Amino acid sequence: MKIKDFNRTEFLNGIKRVVVKIGSAVLTKEKDGLNVYHIETIANEISKLKKNKYEFVIVTSGAMAAGRMELNISGRVEGIPNKQAAAAIGQCRLMWAYEKAFSKYGIKVAQLLLTHDDMSDRKRYLNARNTLFTLLKHGIIPIVNENDTVAVDEIKFGDNDFLSAAISNMVDADLLFILTDVEGLYTSDPREGKNMQLIPVVENVTPEIEKMITSTRSAMGTGGMVAKVQAAAKATISGVTTVIASGKNPLVLEEFLGGKEVGTLFLPKKRPLKSRKHWIGYTRKIHGRVTVDDGAKEALIKRGKSLLSSGIISIDGKFDEGDSVLCVDRDGKWFAKGLVNYNSSDLVRIMGKKSMEIEGILGHKDYDEVIHRDNLVVIGE
Repeated sequence: MKIKDFNRTEFLNGIKRVVVKIGSAVLTKEKDGLNVYHIETIANEISKLKKNKYEFVIVTSGAMAAGRMELNISGRVEGIPNKQAAAAIGQCRLMWAYEKAFSKYGIKVAQLLLTHDDMSDRKRYLNARNTLFTLLKHGIIPIVNENDTVAVDEIKFGDNDFLSAAISNMVDADLLFILTDVEGLYTSDPREGKNMQLIPVVENVTPEIEKMITSTRSAMGTGGMVAKVQAAAKATISGVTTVIASGKNPLVLEEFLGGKEVGTLFLPKKRPLKSRKHWIGYTRKIHGRVTVDDGAKEALIKRGKSLLSSGIISIDGKFDEGDSVLCVDRDGKWFAKGLVNYNSSDLVRIMGKKSMEIEGILGHKDYDEVIHRDNLVVIGE
């Protein structure tokens, strides 16, 4: 969608469901753990907007930062055991702060702790989706966080930015609002220099933008602007308009929804991926990869075909039927992602062979296609 095609007034009038991602830099203080004042101001703002029939889902960070004081840790929490312990302590304090803040306005909240495995498994994903919709139906604000007490790999995601994009797609959000400690996306790091300008609108996350941003980190958070821009890109692919703005502005949501230009606005794609395709391409965990020849790559990208065994050159990783794999070309560049119909052991035996030969090799043939086009998404790196 081009800027000239984006009608801000029409878009604002159509907003109903908003996902608000709140980073650790907004929720915590360097010395005192939780920044209760910011939690209370966010609760106050959301409570007023909720009366105008907006629905909210909060994706929160801050558990580890909130719990580190009990472990006598100053600055960044290092080491998996310390991170998990701090998260276990801090999650209770974090939810109590939210519950106390929203209870002043008669609003109930609910906690959902998710891992990447929860989001990657289709059944668990749909169960979580149903839970979120039920809570919204009853006027309850879901507060989502990664379950850092058990999810070792998920701690590395980066300040829940990835999770906020996935949740936005999961709940069919109209708007993803990423609150951080800066005003938005700048032409250079605002903490390191004065010669920078705020970028008000981004149509596409181009290689130039990717080169421009750097992965700056605070003592509290694990992500930087890179993670936030990547999250915005993933959300807009599913048609979710995204804003990166300062969570230290107590009126930032009201100002944007009231028509004021705040932060950096990322425009949604004109032809967004459907929910299931987005889940395959941008949420499902990768278990391996298949390298394909030039003809197969062209058939997948330009002609929308399925991947056949004859076009596969090599297999990397161990995976089962139904797992997600990357499709890679001869140069090692991946260009698609899909759900395989055969496990890695069987694929090693049938790669390079025609579909009519599969049954003779394996003793059975459940599918002609290795990845059916309905289960494949063409993506950029």
